[in-house]
Amino acid sequence: MSALRPPGWSRSFSARSWEHHREWPAGAHEIEVLKHARRMECVVYEERSGRSETVECGLDDEACRQVLKRLRGLSDGEFGWVRLVDPAEAELVQLAAELGLHPLAVEDAVQARQRPKRERFGDVLAVALKTLWYIDEKAAVETGELMLFVGPRYVLTVRHGEVDPAAEAARRLEADPSMLRLGPLSVLHAVLDVVVDAYGEAAETVRAALNRLEDRVFSSSRVDHTEDIYSLKREVREFRDAVQPLVPVLPGLLSGLSEEDRPSKVLPYFRDVADHLHRTDTEVRTLDELLNSVLDAQQARVGTWQNDDMRRISAWAAIFAIPTMVAGVYGMNFEHMPELGWSYGYPFAVGLMAMASGFLYRSFRRNGWL
Repeated sequence: MSALRPPGWSRSFSARSWEHHREWPAGAHEIEVLKHARRMECVVYEERSGRSETVECGLDDEACRQVLKRLRGLSDGEFGWVRLVDPAEAELVQLAAELGLHPLAVEDAVQARQRPKRERFGDVLAVALKTLWYIDEKAAVETGELMLFVGPRYVLTVRHGEVDPAAEAARRLEADPSMLRLGPLSVLHAVLDVVVDAYGEAAETVRAALNRLEDRVFSSSRVDHTEDIYSLKREVREFRDAVQPLVPVLPGLLSGLSEEDRPSKVLPYFRDVADHLHRTDTEVRTLDELLNSVLDAQQARVGTWQNDDMRRISAWAAIFAIPTMVAGVYGMNFEHMPELGWSYGYPFAVGLMAMASGFLYRSFRRNGWL
């Protein structure tokens, strides 16, 4: 592992990064380094036996030094897995300078605003993933980001977000140590498998939320759920932004590796992950289309409610028009009008208004307008 530092790596990038951080206030710099140093883990695996060794990481710069010292001392059949959470740029640059990471890859890992993609920098494979989980209480899809750097004898994962797929991937590798015979690719597969499984679980939760929303939309209650539909639709779109760009990434993930680095027995595992991802992508597209249909149905129901209201208003207006007309005629107070001297004129006028209004009311009720 003596060749961790690639030839041609520019030390100026690391120096500039350190100078950039030295411009911070002293207190802020110390807090930032301490915060991230506590979030570094390193495990060394032995491929044949499946044994693992956790490297003790200290605080501040000691963590990087301990990790790099252990990685330099790797023996044949061993590889290391370094896990970082929201690292500071200086911390990541120090590791990258030894692990052979391109400065552009380091920049992507620090910024954490990447679409799912794959890049190859010499013998290092860089993969950017979106982590995703659905919070049912908030009806919201939360996303994070994970960058993986797979070298010949190491894997570096950089996580941004609350969900840690690397921890679950490590548990799966411990449960099935035979996978470690695939070397660093076993870590890549385990992380991909965990992330894609999380996509599937999130899709099932979103489907359940959509079913509940459909029940409310088609219930007898007159409640406008347009805002809820749009909210869920925005979450599904965020879901699609995480899943769809990853679909074309997986098939060509191992392209560019030699047959020695890409043993045939590893391909079925990645094809299985790609198949699961394809099913999830299909499910997400279906959810988006169903939401469009539910939105159309909600708008149609709102239009129906408006038509019902207009019919009721028109029916009541017609009913009240009869008494208004009769009262208006007899309220003109002309001197010579029929029935002005009739003793039963008032009861007759009131009865006429009541009968005409009752007749119209019954007709509108029969036709469903009231």
